[in-house]
Amino acid sequence: MTAAPGTGTGSDDTPDTPDASPQGDDATETQVPGASGEAAEVPAELLEIRRSIDNIDAALVHLLAERFNNTQRVGRLKARHGLPPADPAREALQIARLRSLAAGARLDPDFAEKFLQFLVEEVIRHHRAIAREEGGAAPADAPDGDTPGEDPSR
Repeated sequence: MTAAPGTGTGSDDTPDTPDASPQGDDATETQVPGASGEAAEVPAELLEIRRSIDNIDAALVHLLAERFNNTQRVGRLKARHGLPPADPAREALQIARLRSLAAGARLDPDFAEKFLQFLVEEVIRHHRAIAREEGGAAPADAPDGDTPGEDPSR
């Protein structure tokens, strides 16, 4: 499967300029600085797609903020109850679930897994910091320096 647009596979993930959007419904093209510094025509459709990408990026930022607010709460609960920052069994289930969702959405499952793994690593780092703050140190089976999400019994 190929990665969906906006997964870092192209150069259309960012707007050319902050003010590159055409004004009004009748605008079909606008001039923006090209790679050589000269003005280049950008089709209105491209600008419309880029505005949509920008909106999605904004939504992702807000969703990630909400996700991390919740994972911080999980980290505090784990610290209070002496639970390890990493939960390899849950992480494996989440990876399988996300890969399936990605395939159904025509998004590269490998990309989705890498994205989730990045998030999990950051969450575990936060959980370790919370455990140190609230109880001294993270549980012995997940010291800093271990691979996040790795089963300590291996």
